[in-house]
Amino acid sequence: MIEKRLRQFRRHHCGSIRIDETYVKIRGKWRYLYRAIDKHDNPVDFLLTAKRDLDAAKRVFRKMLKDEPLLSPNRIGTDVANTFPSTIKTSVGDGLLHPDPVHYVSKHLQQGIESDHFRVEKNMPKIGGFQSFNTARRTIAGFEAMLWLRKGFGFSGGWTVNDQNDLLARLFGLQKVNKA
Repeated sequence: MIEKRLRQFRRHHCGSIRIDETYVKIRGKWRYLYRAIDKHDNPVDFLLTAKRDLDAAKRVFRKMLKDEPLLSPNRIGTDVANTFPSTIKTSVGDGLLHPDPVHYVSKHLQQGIESDHFRVEKNMPKIGGFQSFNTARRTIAGFEAMLWLRKGFGFSGGWTVNDQNDLLARLFGLQKVNKA
């Protein structure tokens, strides 16, 4: 619920995004967590999938771009996964992306998202992983929401814990506890 309500406050990305996937263990099987960040390391979106295939890559792009078709990225960085070039062409055909986005495959530029995976992975259960896909999806949504909160949504000035509390109070109609 927090992630859904915070989604409206997310900062628009800067025109250049990086997409990568990492692994999550669910019931002893490895599943795939696709994540996208912009060039300033601000989270853009995420998607947990059971498979790493063309359909999963297409769903990542649809989820990421459905709310912001006018602000679609013009530069997309990925790893060497063979699903991304055809997904980008399909997304251009569907009108989700600019007519000719620059797609670059660079290990050097992917370091930002690789290190950003750590912020999500460090909170995951270490022994056996999650017990169900639904639990994993909801828990990871909470991790991502807290990451959005911590990074400040691009607000100018200082982003303090009191500011975060004020935003959550406004989202859920709660009383402010600490009045400074």
